[in-house]
Amino acid sequence: MKKTLFLAAIAATTLLTGFSSCSSDDDDNNGNNNQVTDENVVEDDASALSLVNGVYSHWQPLSSSFTFIIESATNKLISFEGEEGEAGPVVSRLEQEPGTWYQVKIFNHLFLGITELNENIAAIDKAKTQGKVTQAGYNAAIGKAKLLRGLAYLKLTQLWGEIPVFTEKGGSTTERKSIDEVFGQIISDLTEAEKLLKDYDGDPRIPSKQAAQGLLARAYLFWGDKPLSQAEVAAIANSQIDPAFSKDDAKLQKAVEYANKVIDSKKLALDSDYSKLFGREYESNKRKTNEHLFTIAHDGDRIDAQGNHQTHCSWTFPFQNGQFGQGFQDNHTEVADDDLYDNWKAEFPNDKRLAKTYFTELYNSRDGNTYTYYSPIYTPINGKGVDQSYEGSEFEDGEIKYNSIDRIEIRYAEVLLIKAEALVQLGKNAEAAEPFNQLRTRAGIATVSAPTFDQIKREWDYEFTYEQFDLINHYRWKDYIKSVKQVSTYKHFDDSYKTAGATGKDGNEVSAFFAKVYKHLHAKYDNVRGKHYRQPIPTGLTGEDLNITPQNPGY
Repeated sequence: MKKTLFLAAIAATTLLTGFSSCSSDDDDNNGNNNQVTDENVVEDDASALSLVNGVYSHWQPLSSSFTFIIESATNKLISFEGEEGEAGPVVSRLEQEPGTWYQVKIFNHLFLGITELNENIAAIDKAKTQGKVTQAGYNAAIGKAKLLRGLAYLKLTQLWGEIPVFTEKGGSTTERKSIDEVFGQIISDLTEAEKLLKDYDGDPRIPSKQAAQGLLARAYLFWGDKPLSQAEVAAIANSQIDPAFSKDDAKLQKAVEYANKVIDSKKLALDSDYSKLFGREYESNKRKTNEHLFTIAHDGDRIDAQGNHQTHCSWTFPFQNGQFGQGFQDNHTEVADDDLYDNWKAEFPNDKRLAKTYFTELYNSRDGNTYTYYSPIYTPINGKGVDQSYEGSEFEDGEIKYNSIDRIEIRYAEVLLIKAEALVQLGKNAEAAEPFNQLRTRAGIATVSAPTFDQIKREWDYEFTYEQFDLINHYRWKDYIKSVKQVSTYKHFDDSYKTAGATGKDGNEVSAFFAKVYKHLHAKYDNVRGKHYRQPIPTGLTGEDLNITPQNPGY
């Protein structure tokens, strides 16, 4: 694994940071003057930062890949991407294996990025001792590198549990470390980034001190809910019984402390209009409201390693839902059923977030028709995956193809909710009301004097549905199996929808689309097991064995 990762990382660095090993007319007879080596890869502040920026090539292809693992493996989303044997539907049915592409892609690209960062940190350290890099340049480059490495390790351990840990100082690429050892590295990286990086300046593409603090709050919240060990997962791997919830108050208090650092900086704020958080016109803090804390830059498929496919996957075939003679095509990801919209609307009909998260109809100004995204026609559309930032933006097929909207990794709303949840878990429910109610006030729904844990959990749904939190939150709360089995209450779980052409419980003919919805809902319900608290340790990008043992239980 180490050799494979190292070679791929070096190749990516050479290609993406603009360095060249080609000769020129100024070369000596051997053509070596312009050859990039360990000695000259970092010559100044700009080249140090450029070297680290090359690591984004491993993050950019993962935009929608996170959604396929973190959302479609829950009760919230179904994947209809390609044939039923393709990776998306396989994960949607909870049938993932070590060779399933999205697990392979995320795991390998995050470790490729870590390997590249290790090389970069060593090179920049050396250049600093040689006087080639100023202290300011060093802080910017190493701070960014440590933030990206800490974030990569956090995502890896959230999804895979015990993982190898290796840095520029050494370590094994095959030996799995305990959860606590992994988090030790995460906290070390992010606290170092906090020290080195500058304050947030309004550009969320640039990692900042507050971004590091927000990620530290996220890390301590996850760690504070005592992630399951390998042995604990093995004990429930083949059962449909969730483990008992447990927590570590000291770590939850650290989550509060780091959330407070972000809040007390006064650098961030909630945008007054929730609907203005998503889309081209609002990306990268164009509104100057400072809610986007850290984003992954995307300039589209033509420029990026891969554009942000969250939009593409949610809205692959605009207005092809079988109405008005426009034909029918499945989007790559589909909202699991009408109930997700209906239940929210019944509880909080005036919640301003509902219409942004789900839409059930959309007027097509090109043909003058209003298209329906609700049974018996379709399920609701994930509104956060559709650019609604200006009139007509959803019609631009080019944007769906080139996918240039930045991916939001963390926004200020998460910091507020982390603080509220950690306080509730610590028994300080009344104290949690202030950050909690900031979200509810913006949404236009009733505030509370002391939120309960159940209200906190539901608020994660209201505020962050389809923002790549769902699976990880249920891992924390130890109710993943219970949450998946909620699909048994959904409208199209009923056996009358099993066969296309039959008459459904609602009295309408069952379309092939809803027969497929039925199939995926039942597969989720039948297949979910304790083993799904972990993803399978995958193969390498070309199918090679990564020699990381043992495999996660149940796979």
